Amino acid sequence: MTTVTARRSAPSGEHERGRRRGLRPTQWAGIGFVAPLVVYLVVLYAYPLYENVSMSLHRFTRATFVTGQAPFVGFDVYREVIGSPQFWPTVRQTAVFVVVSLVFQYAIGLGLAVFFRRSFPLSSLLRGLFLVPWLLPIIVSATTWQWMMDADSGVINRFLGLFGADPVWWLNAQHSLMSVTIANIWLGIPFNLVILYSGLQNIPTDLYEAASLDGAGAWRQFWHVTFPLLRPVTAITLLLGFVYTLKVVDIIWIMTLGTGSSQTLATWAYAMAFGKGASSVIRYSQASVLGTILLLIALVMGFVYLVVQRRQED
Repeated sequence: MTTVTARRSAPSGEHERGRRRGLRPTQWAGIGFVAPLVVYLVVLYAYPLYENVSMSLHRFTRATFVTGQAPFVGFDVYREVIGSPQFWPTVRQTAVFVVVSLVFQYAIGLGLAVFFRRSFPLSSLLRGLFLVPWLLPIIVSATTWQWMMDADSGVINRFLGLFGADPVWWLNAQHSLMSVTIANIWLGIPFNLVILYSGLQNIPTDLYEAASLDGAGAWRQFWHVTFPLLRPVTAITLLLGFVYTLKVVDIIWIMTLGTGSSQTLATWAYAMAFGKGASSVIRYSQASVLGTILLLIALVMGFVYLVVQRRQED
């Protein structure tokens, strides 16, 4: 009995050893598909993030940046940046820029999405025209807004002059935050329009018909049908908008060089990394600290999004 059992189990053991020796073709195919993605994430995401955090923990100068022999200082550079008199005003300006941009981009984008949900003549053409800000190069959009807000020859001040208003110095230190926020809102509306309009298309029309039969008007249909069913799309739209707005540099830099009230954490980091604008000296470590802070803020918002999504699924 024992001999027969051993003989019967032998093929099974050999088969098990055969499976350990090699992978099936489908497994090799899976590895082949995943490998490029892993390499891409490691080379273009994980390694740069590691280097950024490493630079923030060392004291880099131009010389040590070339030699790679920067001394390790721990969190000393973090304490310097956070203790700087510029830090908290810049954090406040960044918060105003991000929050105001998100609120108006989402509100206007949602209003336009609801408006275009009802088909009417030329609706496709008009919806396409609203995508123009999204399609234009940033340098063109920012330069156009800079020209429109010129204190002497800008069309905005000329329009205000028709009503007897005094010219506004839109791009000076006092008003620059408001100016770049207006331009950024204009740039972000098409993104919100496209995403929210797509979300509206997935809401069954039967629900609106049932709500109409129950006597619900347009406003009640919006609050009790449209808005609740649009929450998943709203969450991802706000998250992507937050991350994008948090790291905006180009439009601010082109319009104001990040000076005055328009300085944000992103433009401040850019100025110190390249010795531009208000920072005439290159400060690699300080710029890395700001980059790490921006990364942590984005990660926190990402975790908040995951928590909200899990609660909605439950």
